[in-house]
Parts: sequence; C-alpha cells; structure tokens
Amino acid sequence: MSQVEAVGPVDEAVGYVLKQTTTALRAAMDTVLRPLELTVPQYSCLEVLDQRPGLTSSELARATFVTRQSMNLVLHGLQQRGLLTRAAVAGHGKALPTELTAAGRVQLRAASVAVRTIEKQMLAPLTPSAQQRFLADLAACAAALTGEPRTRPHEHNVCD
Repeated sequence: MSQVEAVGPVDEAVGYVLKQTTTALRAAMDTVLRPLELTVPQYSCLEVLDQRPGLTSSELARATFVTRQSMNLVLHGLQQRGLLTRAAVAGHGKALPTELTAAGRVQLRAASVAVRTIEKQMLAPLTPSAQQRFLADLAACAAALTGEPRTRPHEHNVCD
C-alpha cells in the first residue's frame, strides 16, 4: 500500500511561495517599466537581443518564455517605435534576424536600471553569498523540472 504525503499549509509550499514571489516581481517590474512605455515581454526581448543580436522571432520567443504569436506582436510594437530592426529579406530560410537600434539600446539602458533596482530590492534581505546560492538553487530546480542541463550562474553578486 502506498502512502500519500499531506501537502500542509499552502504558505509553506515551495511552489506557492515561488508563485507569490514571481507575481510580486512581475508587478514591480510592470510599475517601473510603465513610465518607459514598455511591458515585461518587451523589456525581456530588448535585453535578450542586446546580448544575442540577430535572433529570429522563434528564438526570441523561446528565450523570453512567450509564444511565437505573442513575440510577433512584441516585435511589431518595438519595430513601430524604432527600437529594433528586422531584416526585410531573410538571410537563410524564412527567418528574419532582429537587432536593436541605437534608440533601442538607449531605452534598454533605462529599463535595465529600473529592473535592476527592483531585483536589488527583492534580494536585499540576503547576503551576497546567500544571493549566489539562491540563484544556483533556483537554476538547479529549473533544471530538475525541465530535464535540461543546469547552467552555472556567473560568479558575481546578483545585485552588482
């Protein structure tokens, strides 16, 4: 006979507290990005493109955790605002590589500062070594659920 483990109080469940944290983080990011007229998916797209220029919309969708359809809307809006460019003709296959414009890099710098402020606020109760451990532990949890290899966080203070 198998034994069923009781769940216990919801506010002591890791998944519940993680969801509570991600919801609070998203709301705080929405608040600081709103004056810049950016959404969290738009900011994420700009950040990924800055680090990996030339990605296609499908690659961007995967990197920012949105659907391809949603990414097409994000890209269209950012392109209309002059924050990125997409090749008119595909370099290979049907994929259109995407890159930030100078205006996109300026907007990204402002957004990155705003988001970094929120991350620092969130991590303030933790020591620098606890922050590194927290990041490594979260990465390990994600790898355990996705089956993908665990990526090693950069060796720096997450609040730098």
